Amino acid sequence: MTEPCAANPEIAHSIDAAGLRTNYHDSGSGAPVLLIHGSGPGVSAWANWRTVMPALAERARVIAPDMAGFGYSERPAGFVYGMDAWVRQAVGLLDALQIARADLVGNSFGGALALALAIRHPERVRRLVLMGSVGVSFPITPGLDAVWGYEPSVAAMRALLDIFAFDRTLVSDELAQLRYEASIRPGFQESFAAMFPAPRQRWVQALASSEADIRRIPHETLIVHGREDQVIPLENAYRLTALLARAQLHVYGRCGHWTQIEHAARFARLVGDFLAEAGPDEPLPLPR
Repeated sequence: MTEPCAANPEIAHSIDAAGLRTNYHDSGSGAPVLLIHGSGPGVSAWANWRTVMPALAERARVIAPDMAGFGYSERPAGFVYGMDAWVRQAVGLLDALQIARADLVGNSFGGALALALAIRHPERVRRLVLMGSVGVSFPITPGLDAVWGYEPSVAAMRALLDIFAFDRTLVSDELAQLRYEASIRPGFQESFAAMFPAPRQRWVQALASSEADIRRIPHETLIVHGREDQVIPLENAYRLTALLARAQLHVYGRCGHWTQIEHAARFARLVGDFLAEAGPDEPLPLPR
């Protein structure tokens, strides 16, 4: 394991996770929580979770990796991006850190990965939080098509930020410039473009788990969504609530796809309280 880079807060620890050198953040103590980021251009675990990691780390051990193809994790030549590889990396990270079981918090793409991990390795999961989650089939939105079809420019990044946030005061030319520069770091756009080429409806389907498998997930689950989300439809949250036996739903009004940023304190408190309800040895319920 290597230590954080003081010059760049996005670069933290590095460890081999199922053969992939993985950049990850690790803070706090207590029950482990794995935060899985979304799939926006130039995203990293730190960029996605920086507003809530400190608060969550006051009550738990917070681990936030850069998934393969994103951030500062390794990008091997010829790597095949897909759910099999991402689940393998996530489980490999838990293994490398000697974590038998963790809570999962998945944002958008990360929600689909959290669902897939819970389906394939239920014994490794304690509780689930799905935020603006993919993972079920739905007609791709213009917003998501724009996100996955991003071609680097400051103007294009500014347009995406306007799609992500309901609160336009969060979107500035300076932020657009910073996120654009992040998106064009060596290797970032190349791997991003390789993941979601047009036609993009097929990638919604590729990230979706079967409804039968979702119905069998036994874990206590918190579903969080922004009412004005233009990227992932609110109907996804209602569908997941109907499918998951032990689900509860919280919808934030006046909120887009950036729940963890637009309502950072509320989000951290809600998630922290939900995860704290579980004792360290919360039993895995019998499947539905």
